[in-house]
Amino acid sequence: MSSLKDICSALPLDPLPPNRGRDPKLPHAPIRTPNLTAEEERLALKNALRYFPPSHHATLAPEFAQELRQYGHIYMYRFCPTLRMRAYPIDQYPCCTRQAASIMLMIMNNLDPAVAQFPQELVTYGGNGQVFSNWAQFRLVMHYLSEMTEEQTLVMYSGHPMGLFPSLPSSPRAIITNGMVIPNYSSRNQYEKMFALGVSMYGQMTAGSYCYIGPQGIVHGTLLTVLNAGRRYLGSDDLKGRVFVTSGLGGMSGAQAKAAVIAGCIGVIAEVDETPLRKRHEQGWLMEVTSSMEHCIKRIRGAMHGHARLVSCGRADSFQTFCCPDTTQVCTYSERATFCYILLTSLSYFSNFLIRERLLLEYQRTGELLVDLGSDQTSLHNPYNGGYYPVQLSFRQANQLMSTDPKGFQTTVQESLRRHVEAINKLSDAGMFFWDYGNAFLLEAQRAGQPIKRPFLVFIGGKVEKVGGGATEFRYPSYVQHIMGDIFSLGFGPFRWVCTSGDPKDLALTDDIAATVLEGISANVSDRIRQQYNDNIRWIREAGKHKMVVGSQARILYSDQKGRICIALAINQAIADGRVSAPVVISRDHHDVSGTDSPFRETSNVYDGSAFCADMAVQNFVGDAFRGATWVALHNGGGVGWGEVMNGGFGLLLDGSEEAAKRARLMLNWDVSNGVARRCWSGNSNAYETIQHTMEENRQLRVTMPFPVQDERVLDRALQA
Repeated sequence: MSSLKDICSALPLDPLPPNRGRDPKLPHAPIRTPNLTAEEERLALKNALRYFPPSHHATLAPEFAQELRQYGHIYMYRFCPTLRMRAYPIDQYPCCTRQAASIMLMIMNNLDPAVAQFPQELVTYGGNGQVFSNWAQFRLVMHYLSEMTEEQTLVMYSGHPMGLFPSLPSSPRAIITNGMVIPNYSSRNQYEKMFALGVSMYGQMTAGSYCYIGPQGIVHGTLLTVLNAGRRYLGSDDLKGRVFVTSGLGGMSGAQAKAAVIAGCIGVIAEVDETPLRKRHEQGWLMEVTSSMEHCIKRIRGAMHGHARLVSCGRADSFQTFCCPDTTQVCTYSERATFCYILLTSLSYFSNFLIRERLLLEYQRTGELLVDLGSDQTSLHNPYNGGYYPVQLSFRQANQLMSTDPKGFQTTVQESLRRHVEAINKLSDAGMFFWDYGNAFLLEAQRAGQPIKRPFLVFIGGKVEKVGGGATEFRYPSYVQHIMGDIFSLGFGPFRWVCTSGDPKDLALTDDIAATVLEGISANVSDRIRQQYNDNIRWIREAGKHKMVVGSQARILYSDQKGRICIALAINQAIADGRVSAPVVISRDHHDVSGTDSPFRETSNVYDGSAFCADMAVQNFVGDAFRGATWVALHNGGGVGWGEVMNGGFGLLLDGSEEAAKRARLMLNWDVSNGVARRCWSGNSNAYETIQHTMEENRQLRVTMPFPVQDERVLDRALQA
């Protein structure tokens, strides 16, 4: 077993570590199909060998070539550490500066098998959200960070550590870019080649910026989405007896079951892969698992009508037995009447959306609609490489076709998407409220929306276009457009922190600090903002009860600019006073007010024609860098896919010093106001009011405010002339 000191000692070359290959006990990324030419294969191998002296090339070249041909990428499994990957307490890292140690802690948390989706392929979530491209890069980064001083900055090019460069103590300790490809070449096919060549990387969002905190990060966002969907679509804060049907239990989507529990609704989540299903069950996030569709329908109906408060079967001794429950078994009743139904086994029978077809059939037979809210959280930003599994094939058949006939698999996925949309459209017509979860579902459904032609049959798949809609509008709204967009415009977004001590007591104390701060602020805000504060106070007061920590001792909540700054300063003071035992890293999801330009998600409610512009994300990255962030990251590609979004994130270490307080105050002001100002300029009234109020509180802030056209007839007359 290696140690932290060992993995910080650069590449182990004398001797080379044994090549253990893939660990069969871990889940692994689907085989990639970059379709390299012979010359491109040669170049990929040559690029990989650059990390090693020529004396080792004869040994490494054959195994790297085998990895490339067998898996579609050179991961360098030989150099995967044997040390248990997790967020060790910050004082255990052999570093010259705590800033560097905090980055190491966050990297190792991203690769913790309890956190990461495919840890040996360095994928944190989303099927292809990489921390690094290969294990040599990981080793070199850890080595550089262990030697870094406060007058150096680590420069990262798409997973590759370009090196340590001289800088100022006030500079970021790491600057990270991922996937910065010339726009005309930022296509899905080009990405597969560039990743195989080892020259570019898909960092997703918080994977490549080292700020992922496990599915808790999306639990809270999903909870807020479901609560606000209930208010908008159902006119109620009380979701008891309401049914939410969705798909996915992977890295991000795995949060849906827990969010349904906390929201108090009946959560029906479809999953086709046993691995994430098993993980969420072992973590205690699933209450019941079944492979019987009839059992599922019976349970939903019983819960809706209250004859049986839905059961929590707890954690079964035998997972296999638990997956196929006897409908007569005696279980312990749940106080919240919440049910998690997971589709398992054969994809040709139960799929990641067949439940919608079955619910439609039930409606057609009985006239009873058994679903109120619907969405989908499969990884459709990556539809043809494991992000979405089609109904026509079993899970195993799909993985096989994916690698042996990529074009055939693509056709099958598109046929499946058309069926998927057809069922959603009919359920929606019957009264279900559906929204796109920003996972490129509607975008890919639209791209798949050509007629299916077979002998003696022409089936027109379900349509998702919005008649008269703009470039970012579909028949169904993005959850940003209808549910979360106005919350962003108020300045609220996913603020988070990590206690680097690894001590749950520190997390509990910071939870209390955050809740107390928000309670104090909420007494003097408008009703609209108070509603958001109250949701988050409720969340943070109950967060510890729901055991959502996976990996690092981390927490998330949604807050506006004032709340974020006050929480950061209060935590920093608690560190200075010794009440919190070690430094705390603050960060956020890139999915935030200012962090992301994404026309089909974060900026889908920007209607002035600038939804496809990326100035905000780039400016955010640059502005955070010189205002005090410990590290910053900018990525091409995020939750909706490569070439569809630009996004950026940061990490900032709070160590109890006045310098840390100054950085937090200055950087968090910018990190929120940048996006609110952009949304204000685009015409959003919430953002207009928010930035105006912020300027009144901070006289140094001066934002260009828009003058609205009050009489549209002025435009008509001018254009007619």
